[in-house]
Amino acid sequence: MPAPRYDVLAIGNALVDVLVHKEDAFVAAHGLEHGVMQPIAPERAVLLHEAMGRCEEVCGGSAANSMAALARLGLRLAFVGQVGDDRLGRLFAADMAASGIDFPLPPIDTPTGRCLIIVGPNGHRTMNTAIGASEYLPPAAFDPRLAADAAILYVEGYMWRTEQPRAACRAALAVARDHGRRTAFTLSSEFCVREHYDDFVALLDAGMIDVLFANESELAVLSGQADLEAGLAWAAARTPLLIATRGAEGAIAIERGRRHEAPAEPSGAVIDTTGAGDLFAAGVLAGLAHGRDLAVALRMGSIAAGRIVGVMGPRLPAGEDLAALIERRLAA
Repeated sequence: MPAPRYDVLAIGNALVDVLVHKEDAFVAAHGLEHGVMQPIAPERAVLLHEAMGRCEEVCGGSAANSMAALARLGLRLAFVGQVGDDRLGRLFAADMAASGIDFPLPPIDTPTGRCLIIVGPNGHRTMNTAIGASEYLPPAAFDPRLAADAAILYVEGYMWRTEQPRAACRAALAVARDHGRRTAFTLSSEFCVREHYDDFVALLDAGMIDVLFANESELAVLSGQADLEAGLAWAAARTPLLIATRGAEGAIAIERGRRHEAPAEPSGAVIDTTGAGDLFAAGVLAGLAHGRDLAVALRMGSIAAGRIVGVMGPRLPAGEDLAALIERRLAA
């Protein structure tokens, strides 16, 4: 096979995150489920957005957040996600361009999706997402053969919500496998696992996923095992590389029976956990793409995640050198 053009190609929701700090009483007053991600209708999103008051708008989406971090680590990247022909869509496209990430899809005549994030006093977030244009990935706009030109294809579980993105992801995974490329998949949320359980298990059992990212609660739902070790064993038997995160308890990687663990590595006080999993995945993917030892790649993920929880939102401050931070911490 010729050398791939990209180190990582990601397929994910193209969203704009709308963030605000509120007390837990605000979450309760608006009938929201504390600390989880839930989909909401566009009309409901408009009303909730207005109730949130003055907010910060930041380009987001799980895989897009990972790609923004990977761009800071010097990787060659492309992102496939659908935006609308509107202000938020133009904001998202400009953000991709500024990060040096190829963004091939043209906009469509559907509002760009947004994720309303309410950050509580303890730093944990309640997320309510109106998918908007990300519900669509027209076959005429996305050629799955693009996956043959990336060393790693990274797909987020959120894409299983609607038929067009789901079909596009399946096609891209098949292309990547046929061309000997590495495939990575993130379960995204407990909600996604419950809603698409059969599909996710089928992907694993068909050998379509080389690297599976899951947090502890997602893993419990997927495996049907309340016991962590039993859940790890269930998933590790179905994928060559399992990466399981445990928040403040660190992370575990199991690769064909070999186990590595890494502690959490916060850079300071926890301000906001938004994007922690996304930055963790970026650190690990960067390590894998650069051929680093798995134990080192796992630490790279922990360091990146430990930095993002110290800032508001899922993106690092402009100009911050994530690569230098990781190398300093690895050398310490």
